[in-house]
Amino acid sequence: MADALTADLQTTPARRPGAITLARHGEPALSRDVKLTAKGYREFWAKYEEMGLLPGQTPPAALMSEIATAGAVISSVRIRSIESALALCDGRAFVQDPTFIEAPLPPPNWPSFIKLAPSTWGFIARFWWWFFDHHAGQESRGQAETRADAATDLIEGLAVDGTDVVVVAHGFFNFMIGRALRRRGWKMTANQGWKYWSTRRYERV
Repeated sequence: MADALTADLQTTPARRPGAITLARHGEPALSRDVKLTAKGYREFWAKYEEMGLLPGQTPPAALMSEIATAGAVISSVRIRSIESALALCDGRAFVQDPTFIEAPLPPPNWPSFIKLAPSTWGFIARFWWWFFDHHAGQESRGQAETRADAATDLIEGLAVDGTDVVVVAHGFFNFMIGRALRRRGWKMTANQGWKYWSTRRYERV
């Protein structure tokens, strides 16, 4: 009997994990058409973290279809992600999890005569945070990488039995999760870049 059971286990292929799709939220309702000091950018980012979506957006039909057939949908707890998930899920339930919030963007303390667009400050702040560990008392890169690993553990656990998983969260933290997935043997099979509503899909191939 034991030999027969062993033979059955050896001839039954392991089920392939489901796909994991990391989606960025829609466009927030906060104008970027300004020039800011470092202090101004800190205030801008604080508002950005609290804002919902710019009204009038239409979620991508392809992503809505993907969510409709997914076994699990997760959003971060930031309002822009929750509102994006609500629009995409069209009434189906989804999980909100703080593990998936964006990594912080504290700008370097440059003098007030330097005024830059929010997108430029965002690039500089991310560069300082990533390469120089400038976190200004907020989450460090190392701490965020530990959190990205925890997020990856969670979605891998959901996908292990063949369940497709969609995460509706944030551009850079999704990138960090993607790095963790690739280290674990997942392959990125689709890439829409970094724009709002964009997705990156990972599969075991």
